[in-house]
Amino acid sequence: MAETDQDALLQVRGLTKTYTTGRGTLELFRDLNFTVRTGELVAIVGESGAGKSTLLHMMAALDTPTSGDVTVSGISLGALSGRAQSEFRNRQIGYVWQFHYLLPEFTAEENVAMPLLARGIGRSEALSRARRWLAEVELADRADHRSGELSGGEQQRASLARALVTEPKLLLADEPTGDLDGRTGEVVFSLIERLHREHGLTSVLVTHNQTFAARCDRQLRLSSGLLVG
Repeated sequence: MAETDQDALLQVRGLTKTYTTGRGTLELFRDLNFTVRTGELVAIVGESGAGKSTLLHMMAALDTPTSGDVTVSGISLGALSGRAQSEFRNRQIGYVWQFHYLLPEFTAEENVAMPLLARGIGRSEALSRARRWLAEVELADRADHRSGELSGGEQQRASLARALVTEPKLLLADEPTGDLDGRTGEVVFSLIERLHREHGLTSVLVTHNQTFAARCDRQLRLSSGLLVG
């Protein structure tokens, strides 16, 4: 089926990123163009240092391109103010980092509720939604545990619940299994697959794991500053 604007949840157009160093200008990538259709699960792969994480950051308005733009749900991220970008992320984008970044002084339930509390939702409602999402990631019995009391896999599952508690349209995940052993990584990736399917997500993940990448609908490879796939 041909890609059309109606099919696209995310569009990347002419994206270029350069850095100025003491030795001159470093071009990380140039003139990247691609579309992610609604409902797709897409893997971004490539060698270390190719710019995969930077590209993902730009899709979430966490970094600014040198030129080009990212459009999500028809909205140009580059056209938004800093505050508007933060609000857009809170409502439209769920982000999972390689490291969980759970706050150690709070319980899993409280950590998952944070994006809702930041939006101004009342504590009781936010915690109720957090508990529902902890059940979705099979952590209902760990809701009252602080992050240090959770295993690495449990911490990452809690961070996935935190990313999805706002019910975003777009899930972005940066090496979500990179810090996990093979068996635990499989549990987390299978969970992402299931939630992607059951909640009608559009998902883009960066991964070095070729087995996981092959299970996605499509792979995009960053190589020598260009995108292939």
